[in-house]
Amino acid sequence: MTEAGILLAAARILEGRLQRQGRIHSPEQAGSYLVARCAHLPHEVFGVVFLDNQHHIISTEHLFSGTIDGCEVHSRVVAKRALELNAVALILFHNHPSGNPEPSEADRKVTQRLQEALGLLDIRVLDHLVIGGQKSVSLASRGWA
Repeated sequence: MTEAGILLAAARILEGRLQRQGRIHSPEQAGSYLVARCAHLPHEVFGVVFLDNQHHIISTEHLFSGTIDGCEVHSRVVAKRALELNAVALILFHNHPSGNPEPSEADRKVTQRLQEALGLLDIRVLDHLVIGGQKSVSLASRGWA
């Protein structure tokens, strides 16, 4: 089994644990789960953890894929998928293949744009986690989400 396969298997185990525990309780818990899902990827991905009204995970999906240093995100695609899944809350995430989890100004702007668009549909953005290496940074914990 490859390293990527092992990390994906670990992410599935963590997702199963989160679903059995009932819900995501903290940015640290979400960060551990998401590091396993995308830290190993050589290109940037942007994904969403779709949650129900009790913050149980409905689905975790990579919605956009980019290059080594960027990824284009479309609010319409995120909103459409959230409505299809009947999600009421979301945790946004993306990786920085450079290994530096520090959020950029562009990351903050994407978060704000998605919060505004999804807020019109009564879908709440709880957090946006940036994954770099084996670390994650929560924009919500910094007051940015």
